[in-house]
Amino acid sequence: MSGVALAAFAPAVWGTTYVVTTELLPPGHPFFAGLLRALPAGLIVLAATRILPNGQWWWKASILGVLNIGLLNALLFVSAERLPGGVAATLAAAQPLIVAALAVGVLRERASGWRVGWGVAGMAGVGLVVIGPDAALDLVGVAAGLGSAASMALGLTLTKRWGRPATADPVTFAGWQLAAGGLFLLPLTALVEGAPPAIDGPAALGYLWLGLVGGLIAYVLWFRGIGTLPVTSIAVLVLLSPLVAAALGAVLLGQTLGPVQVVGFALSLAAIVAGQLPAPARTAASTPIQEGTSR
Repeated sequence: MSGVALAAFAPAVWGTTYVVTTELLPPGHPFFAGLLRALPAGLIVLAATRILPNGQWWWKASILGVLNIGLLNALLFVSAERLPGGVAATLAAAQPLIVAALAVGVLRERASGWRVGWGVAGMAGVGLVVIGPDAALDLVGVAAGLGSAASMALGLTLTKRWGRPATADPVTFAGWQLAAGGLFLLPLTALVEGAPPAIDGPAALGYLWLGLVGGLIAYVLWFRGIGTLPVTSIAVLVLLSPLVAAALGAVLLGQTLGPVQVVGFALSLAAIVAGQLPAPARTAASTPIQEGTSR
């Protein structure tokens, strides 16, 4: 379970993004926050390791960086701006279901009712925790929320399918993708937000947390987990992000969690635990996942 705990660190840390953004960062610059989470960490890794992709890994690392980091962050921010936070979080929680579907076509697994059932339960649990009575739908926001879930799901599945080259350790592999995702966000940030905001002391601490802990360290452990754990098991760990965000809101911001939210927490945690267990013999329908190999 140590591998699961290390991989779970990433979505748990990503769950701190909301409180860091609202309490420490200047408002109105979400793309800039995503950019600083990715690009500086990626460039630092490239400078420290001096290992660049070669051959097919130039385009593979670029695709993975855009899907896992760049496009994911852009769509998440659009969803967060156009939808109540609870709705956006619940749409993002659809990712384990999308991974289960992609595993059939990309990883050639057979469908597993066990995984799909607990994926639905986990999404429902997140909905109970974070969706309030003021929830409203916006078609662009809903499309962006589902797009962010699909981007991360496809990135996760392709990462599992392709593996990583023997020349790249997990830190180097994460650095490639952080740099690619950051470069994708750089022109988008300039176009949408213009000049960067003024950065005071609290904002500097917030950006440092997002870039070092929520960026470099989290992604190194996340990609390491993708390489060692079944893809459907690691996908369900993403449910930790909205749960941590809700817990921090209650502890640090005085937000109330009622009985319905507590039930949702329990249901989501049950889905996370069940996602790490093998399906019962009578429902097991998926074939073992084949590790991706570098090409």
